[in-house]
Amino acid sequence: MPLRAVIVDDEELARAYLREMLQSHPEIELVAECANGFEAVKAVNDLSPDLLFLDVQMPKLDGFEVLELIDADPAVIFVTAYDRYAMRAFDAQAIDYLLKPFSAERFDRALERAKGRTGKKRPPAPRQVDRIVVRDGAKIHVIPLDKLDYAEAQDDYVALHSEGKSYLKQQPIGALEAMLDAARFVRIHRSAIVNLERVTRIEPYAKDSRVAILADGTRLPVSRSGYARLLEAMGDSQGGRESV
Repeated sequence: MPLRAVIVDDEELARAYLREMLQSHPEIELVAECANGFEAVKAVNDLSPDLLFLDVQMPKLDGFEVLELIDADPAVIFVTAYDRYAMRAFDAQAIDYLLKPFSAERFDRALERAKGRTGKKRPPAPRQVDRIVVRDGAKIHVIPLDKLDYAEAQDDYVALHSEGKSYLKQQPIGALEAMLDAARFVRIHRSAIVNLERVTRIEPYAKDSRVAILADGTRLPVSRSGYARLLEAMGDSQGGRESV
């Protein structure tokens, strides 16, 4: 059976060039083309392709955010005009990284690699982000990190709290922690991560425990180790001042 492929690129000329490259490969069936990240998430989740040609820089959602939101696990070939994303692409377990413009020979080599890797699982690779994307049915929410107040663990999910609203994301809190800037977000408890800028004070709660009071009045538990991390982070961010 042919391998099913999806092309994702916001430039029509780039999509047309990939279509042309695929014409000499009857073993590949092109099942969808997408002009932005939102279309890509829907197409990949609906069609479960074997192979994904994915641009990096696109409006609304970039290529890395698309990978975070899809349920399918295709072999991924990044196609982009920028070489600065190469390390992130391979951290995301991409099969290859095609730098525009590329030749037919270079395309064929990438395709051969992909055909040898289709069906193999791609382990998640933690990376620091500047925003978090959350899929809620057919909706996709984009939360900039400066709008994230705190996160709470809820079994295999995290509840992300931003500007008075909550969003559930299927992700362990430890994986979320690895994606966040430790200078801005602190794991204050095994079940809570807080935006340092939202903390107004810390009060004693019980023996060896405390509670963090946020600007909106939210009260979050602070463990002994979390308190130490909080003091260290506050000291670093405020020129060594440790009083809270």
